[in-house]
Amino acid sequence: MAVTNIHPIRSTLTKAIAYIMNPDKTEKGLYINSFNCSADFEKAAEEFMQIRSLGSGRGTVLAQHIYQSFHGKEVTPEQAIKIGEELAERFLKGKFQYIIATHIDKDNIHNHIIFNNVSFEDFKSFEYTENRGGKSWENLRSTSDELCRENGISVIENPQENKGKCYYEWQQDTQGKSWKSKLRNAIDETIMQSDSFDDFLDKIRAKNIECVYTPQNVIKIKFRMEGQERFSRGRTLGWYYDEPQIRKRIEQYLFLKTGISGRTVHTKIIDTSSEVFQTSKGLLNWAEIKNMQEVSRLINFLSTHQIHSEQELESRATSTYNNRMIIVTQLNKTQGQIDDLSDRIKLLRAYKKYKPVYDGYRQSGLSKRYKKENASAIDKYESVVKNLTELYPDKKLPSVESLERERTALIAQRTEMNESYKRIVAELKEIEFAQTSLSEYMKNIDRTQHRNNGTLE
Repeated sequence: MAVTNIHPIRSTLTKAIAYIMNPDKTEKGLYINSFNCSADFEKAAEEFMQIRSLGSGRGTVLAQHIYQSFHGKEVTPEQAIKIGEELAERFLKGKFQYIIATHIDKDNIHNHIIFNNVSFEDFKSFEYTENRGGKSWENLRSTSDELCRENGISVIENPQENKGKCYYEWQQDTQGKSWKSKLRNAIDETIMQSDSFDDFLDKIRAKNIECVYTPQNVIKIKFRMEGQERFSRGRTLGWYYDEPQIRKRIEQYLFLKTGISGRTVHTKIIDTSSEVFQTSKGLLNWAEIKNMQEVSRLINFLSTHQIHSEQELESRATSTYNNRMIIVTQLNKTQGQIDDLSDRIKLLRAYKKYKPVYDGYRQSGLSKRYKKENASAIDKYESVVKNLTELYPDKKLPSVESLERERTALIAQRTEMNESYKRIVAELKEIEFAQTSLSEYMKNIDRTQHRNNGTLE
């Protein structure tokens, strides 16, 4: 799980940056990166203050310090800094300079991110634009949790629920076939079939499931299956069944189907056409160097994957989206088979456990006293026999050992597919980044040329 925190820095900015960049904590600086600023702590602090001097705010906050800590050795340092960079990109929206450092000197790997409190895009402060009411920590935690789920890392659910689930776990409930499980499965299935939240509401109701959606109320959505006495609130079923998460999951499935993610990918291409860069040759030179580094990364990605044009990049993206959709379908199918085997194993074990009690009941001549003393075990046995008869009408029961072997083989297949899924997701992120970087770099060239032409005129 990842724990997050954020607090303002009002003094000793240079010391704070120097601390997180400590070579003893970051494998001699291996796990340090920067965005729109130098990787030297003194120069970074100066560049923070240079941007700050262009702002109009009178606040006392110089920078913000984010702390993101992972549970034990749940991630490698390479994974940690990658997740930290993605957190900074999503949380800061590409508008603030930052330094990120991953510390590996403690039992738990953790990230430190220090970012300028003033945006280099509009020179407004983070406190003013993003932290009114002091609620930025909620957005930080939500963004961090979202990243953890995408990377198969456990999270602390709201408020104190079970550990986070991987993408296929929230499609299949492994705890039996209670009405809650059936309701969750019905909702999961409907989400996969829906093109929008309104479409979801129509489809879930078409399955004879009552769904009450009241966005103006605290309890925004609740469900009730046929035969269920009371409504179940979405959040009661689990965090992933609350209204905001249902919307997000629909978007995720649309992304799988269409390749259109609906989210903005932030790159490190810097728009050098703004006034601040045109009036400072030093800052402009630094930004152009950073852009060339990013272009080199882009060229390296394209050459490594033997992509020679935008059309080939688009074709590669489409192919990879399709591969992801296929493997997710396979994972869901395999998970369903594992769940089914688990249910059968559970029934067979219960049958073996309670059969001697029931045999004793028959040997007693169906004694009322014996039944009263063993009522619970006899009822469970009769229920188990009924379920097994439905599953095996020929009454030829398989052994628990054979089902366990079959389940173990499926779990191994699932593990292998899950690794393939992670590789595909990583490639998709690279492709998205490459597409956006290429587009932004070309736009940056056009903006700069347009500005220069305007100056000459």
